Amino acid sequence: MAESFKYLVHSPDDEAWGMYLNVAGIANVALGADYPPKGHPRGYNFNWENGRILQEYQLNYITEGEGILETQNGEYEIKEGSVILIRPNQWHRYKPLRNRGWTEHYIGFNGNFAQNIFEVYGLSSDTPIIHIGFDDEILHLFQDIFNLIKLEKPGYQQRCSGLIMLILGIIISIQRNQDAGANRIEKVIQKACLIIRENIDKNIIIEDIARDLNVSYSLFRTAFKKYTGLSPIQYHLSLRIQHAVYLLNNTDLSIKEISFNLGFCSIFYFSKVFKEKTKQNPSGFRQKKGG
Repeated sequence: MAESFKYLVHSPDDEAWGMYLNVAGIANVALGADYPPKGHPRGYNFNWENGRILQEYQLNYITEGEGILETQNGEYEIKEGSVILIRPNQWHRYKPLRNRGWTEHYIGFNGNFAQNIFEVYGLSSDTPIIHIGFDDEILHLFQDIFNLIKLEKPGYQQRCSGLIMLILGIIISIQRNQDAGANRIEKVIQKACLIIRENIDKNIIIEDIARDLNVSYSLFRTAFKKYTGLSPIQYHLSLRIQHAVYLLNNTDLSIKEISFNLGFCSIFYFSKVFKEKTKQNPSGFRQKKGG
């Protein structure tokens, strides 16, 4: 078995940045080899009988081979092209099949940014494995991280955190495209987004859009949220408020005129939605911009 890994230290400034790297490594586990390998710190090493609990997020990309993962929620099959996502304080254990072995690229990290990403996007909440297949871009990002930690030049933690964010972003993008369903559904959602964008000044009926696109409303709404991160109604409202911000910044239209032009039923409702989306009311936003 060939393995290369490095454990890292971080400073209070790195913690304040919001994300920092604790470990990065790569291992080629041969057929029949014991797992995990020796030489890791006590907090990271484990035996199959007891498993382990980490105080960090871990991402392990299996590019070759197969294995199994167990958490308190059940047992999962690890296939070539799988990403294992582990949360802090989550009991787990995993290993390659002895007759297959595997190649793994892994990182351990922590911080408020990591916590927010995992919570907002539900990473590892339902299943701790996402199958993404072979992704050359992610492998290049891992290599960039390994290159940075070899030298540990000033600011390397911040650069590594950006690369981790990009890796997570790619995984989330792949997952969303998978979850959106078949290619037909993806095209339906893309068409719906276009229809909604073309009607930001109108009060649209989402059920009518689903019917016109020949898809059931429940399937449409579920797929739309997985694809965009927002429900159709919230997507429509967000676009209207974005345009309202543009009008407040770039025109002399009154708030009443902007509300009317964007199809809101009343200034009160427009102001309510605007404040929900921007944390300030339209008049306060315009005064701040003017001041």
